[in-house]
Amino acid sequence: MLPVIIGGTVAIDHVKTPTAEASNLLGGSASYAAIAASYFTKPVHLVGIIGKDFPQEHLDLLESRGVTLDGLERSSGDSFSWSGEYHANMNDRTTRQVDINVLENWVVKVPSMIAAAPVVVLANMSPDNQLQMLDQCTAAKPFVVADTMDLWISIANERLHEVLRRIDLLVINESEARTFVDTSNLVVAGRRLLAKGPQYVVIKLGEFGAMLFSAEAADGDLTEENFFRCAAFPLHEVADPTGAGDSFLGALAGCLAATGRDEFTFGDIRKAVVEGSVVASFTCEAFSTRRLQEISRADIDTRLAFLRAITHWA
Repeated sequence: MLPVIIGGTVAIDHVKTPTAEASNLLGGSASYAAIAASYFTKPVHLVGIIGKDFPQEHLDLLESRGVTLDGLERSSGDSFSWSGEYHANMNDRTTRQVDINVLENWVVKVPSMIAAAPVVVLANMSPDNQLQMLDQCTAAKPFVVADTMDLWISIANERLHEVLRRIDLLVINESEARTFVDTSNLVVAGRRLLAKGPQYVVIKLGEFGAMLFSAEAADGDLTEENFFRCAAFPLHEVADPTGAGDSFLGALAGCLAATGRDEFTFGDIRKAVVEGSVVASFTCEAFSTRRLQEISRADIDTRLAFLRAITHWA
């Protein structure tokens, strides 16, 4: 197994759904991604920043999963905090309050003892922070996976394009993909995103799975060597979808690192997309990381087997 380094937000979340509400939850893109990655490889190095008010129990949980916190900066300010409310269909949500706090002037610092990790994950954070982290990673040829969001597409588009020219795999959700490249057609979106620099693009489709494109799909026909469509694991009920995309990202990266290689084939990434989709399904079953943190590798394998059975055809 190879070490993974994951940079992004570490937050305190407050979430309301149509049936329940919870406060002071572990949140943030890097938190979900790190826990998800830990089911496949160790160590998982977390890079982020927290404030003086960050609950110790959340830090204890991360460490219990084999996540190292040497790259987690402690600040005298207040932690980044997000409050949101999900609506009846659990796909739409309203952000009620965002307190940027320690993120406002954060400059990423990657300790030298973890900087050489060969798999690098740039979870959701500003493109400036993503570039700062990349500049400090010292592996000769790291495999870099990055996520983004609609905010950065709108207010930091130029810097985001710079990120795309330096990464291997972009993970983005369907609405952001459509907005970013100005098309309603997701096949066209995948091709246009590939043209911006990454070798691979994954478009997340939420409850409908994900689409994977490789660079060979940019100008030619879609084939099984350059395109893959993954179904999502079917859930009877969604309790809280917060962090599902970040869990997908972390599990995907962890699955790649678990190969023990630092160069990956399309088949490797296709398998990692499926594993990421399955791990993300657990995140949706409870608030925050409560379900994600308690599963076992056997639980993941059981769902993988079921997903394979219901999507196989001859």
